[in-house]
Amino acid sequence: MEKTYFISGIDTDCGKTIATGLIAKYLLSINKNIITQKLVQTGTSGIADDIITHRKIMNKILFAEDKNKITCPYVFKLPASPHLSAKLENTEIDCSIIDRNTKILNDNFDTVLLEGAGGLHVPINNKVNIIDFIEEHNYPLILVTSPKLGSINHTLMSLEICYKRKIKLAGLIYNNHPANNSFIQKDTLEVIGKFLRKHFPRVPLIEVPLFKNNDYTNIDFSELF
Repeated sequence: MEKTYFISGIDTDCGKTIATGLIAKYLLSINKNIITQKLVQTGTSGIADDIITHRKIMNKILFAEDKNKITCPYVFKLPASPHLSAKLENTEIDCSIIDRNTKILNDNFDTVLLEGAGGLHVPINNKVNIIDFIEEHNYPLILVTSPKLGSINHTLMSLEICYKRKIKLAGLIYNNHPANNSFIQKDTLEVIGKFLRKHFPRVPLIEVPLFKNNDYTNIDFSELF
């Protein structure tokens, strides 16, 4: 296993926070010393909402690293692109601070799952987009998609840019929420799967079921590792 995996989505609200928590839950079940990290959180204050969600899925209380904001040093009130939310609070996201925190986590845990914000071309600051950050660090990427309308286009474009920029794609997660139309849901999965097999024939495609009442059962993610 790698020390750090980056989890991104095709866009916002595709399920990457749930996926990150579920992967962490699986790794805990096989006795890995695991922690999650959040690149930047917008639309809240205090401890990052997504970190709190990760811990609930993992059935863990907040870590000391959460309380001292090692797992997410940048939290902004406006629910917008990170660069804009930071600008409105008279700051700019410094990637070296994120890197420093990832190193601290790497030194104390077997594996770090680093969740991004939005899709691959979301600006972190005025110089770096998320895809640039992934490429610079050569992080294995776990990409999350869903059956919502527009996801075929968003997913294929995301996979294409990963292919062209030689991103190490560790896996594609198909989050079956929202499950509004089973016909669309099945067709979307088939189209995405066909593209994945053509360009990333060794990369696994793993489905995450629709959970009710936040009853997150354990999922086998062994293919990712």
